[in-house]
Amino acid sequence: MKLRITHDTRYLYEHMVDGALHQAHLRPVATPLQTTLLHALDVDPAPAWIEHRQDLFGNGVDWFAIDHPHDHLGVRSVSDVCTTAPPPAFSTVAWEAVRERFVYRQGAPYDPASQYVYPSVHVRTRPEFIDYASPSFTPGRALVEAACHLTARIHHEFSYRAGSTEIGTPAETTLIRRAGVCQDFAHVLLCCLRSLGLAARYVSGYLLTMPPPGQPRLRGADASHAWVSVYVPDLPAWLPVIGGAVPAGEDSAPQGGWFDLDPTNNRVGWMAPGEDYVCLAVGRDFADVSPIRGVLYGHADHTLSVGVTVEPIA
Repeated sequence: MKLRITHDTRYLYEHMVDGALHQAHLRPVATPLQTTLLHALDVDPAPAWIEHRQDLFGNGVDWFAIDHPHDHLGVRSVSDVCTTAPPPAFSTVAWEAVRERFVYRQGAPYDPASQYVYPSVHVRTRPEFIDYASPSFTPGRALVEAACHLTARIHHEFSYRAGSTEIGTPAETTLIRRAGVCQDFAHVLLCCLRSLGLAARYVSGYLLTMPPPGQPRLRGADASHAWVSVYVPDLPAWLPVIGGAVPAGEDSAPQGGWFDLDPTNNRVGWMAPGEDYVCLAVGRDFADVSPIRGVLYGHADHTLSVGVTVEPIA
């Protein structure tokens, strides 16, 4: 499947700002299931400089600075991506066995996935998340089977309500309300998995959505998406790198694969929930992969508008 993603972001500032430094997570990562054919980033006003880097988690990040007064910021990202359906995932490792991998033991080898076990800005480990996950994570159950069951429960028991939460809404609140958006559902699932001692990461990206029958596809009507991936050590691993992807063998890390879980749509799959998904970036939670963030020199009051279009191309 070939997809074109157009992501438009526009800030209108109440007062002139003297300058700004921004970072953008808008460049799709390379994986065995997706290849970026084209990527362009346009910034208005024109930045004094812009450079591409790789962050701690292997994501591509664009940094840019505006060194003169301005009252708006417009960022358009256009990416053409070729995706492939995920292969079958054969894993029987019990979830308790995976949890034991991350229990500290003196002299034990370090597993890079352990950075996704601990609490982060939007993900806390608390007893209420263990209680909610327990019906899915029964003794001896395979990790993939248990994680899929928990994903399906969140999908069926939580209501999708646009505008019902904000970026800073705690996952504990979402668990109580049983309502939110894809970012909230991903954070709840992360809290459950990490509270059980498992390694799980936040995935930001896009999903191809279809218009209602007989209705045209509206440009800018889509939105960015979020889901979760859980570390499964008996699945083959792939290490994303700039410009391609290489299989992880004896001399590379991490050792183990990632199984993706989308509680918003109850879609799952090894390395991706489906070929209609595009992975943009991975991190511990939303705070690591915010599409655009930065520092302004001057007044920060603003209005924000975002438009996303995901469409198939020939």
